Amino acid sequence: MIKIGNDWDEILNGEYDKQYFKRLTRQIDLGYQSMQVYPPREKLFRALELTPYSSVKVVILGQDPYHIEGLADGLAFSVEDGVPIPATLMNIFTELKNDLGCPIPLSGNLEKWAKQGVLLLNCIFTVRDGVAGSHRNYGWEEYTKRILQEIDKKEQPVVYILWGNFARFKTSLLHNPKHKIITSFHPSPLSANRGFFGSKPFSQANEFLVSQGEKPIDWCLSEK
Repeated sequence: MIKIGNDWDEILNGEYDKQYFKRLTRQIDLGYQSMQVYPPREKLFRALELTPYSSVKVVILGQDPYHIEGLADGLAFSVEDGVPIPATLMNIFTELKNDLGCPIPLSGNLEKWAKQGVLLLNCIFTVRDGVAGSHRNYGWEEYTKRILQEIDKKEQPVVYILWGNFARFKTSLLHNPKHKIITSFHPSPLSANRGFFGSKPFSQANEFLVSQGEKPIDWCLSEK
């Protein structure tokens, strides 16, 4: 039985008994035993552990973890302290600087965001070394569908930040008019110049939260 250790355990009660999740568990167990899979197993549910359901104010969706050794830390787009900042995350920090004036940080560790209620959720929780998208259709999509549907039920206003087509397709799951959806191109080097830069997702999110009587997110991280 999966234990997150907070209110997600109650929210997702029964999900782990479903056949798709049992198949998923078998596949993931085999993967960790026989090949290099990211993130490290102990960080597999870190996004949910750091951001309880009751605390979710912002959702940033990623596709799947970084597929290069040493990068994936269980939070979408994040890397641990001391790890070189990947190009996509550097583009996120560049937009953050242009949007809110936050200095480019020393570290790509986004734990500070997660602890303020920013759910950094990869739609696919695992990936095989060197092969992006290698764990598609294992069952993670069904799991994250349930997570998004539960967040959609929240009375507390939530901001969804959806970058790129993969994330934008999830708008079909989001129907609560109390929430706000922010979309743009993906921050990867292949698409950032096509509409990610200048999209101002961070100030948009905070403006909405403040308008709803919620505390804004302190997006600035430690300075470089």
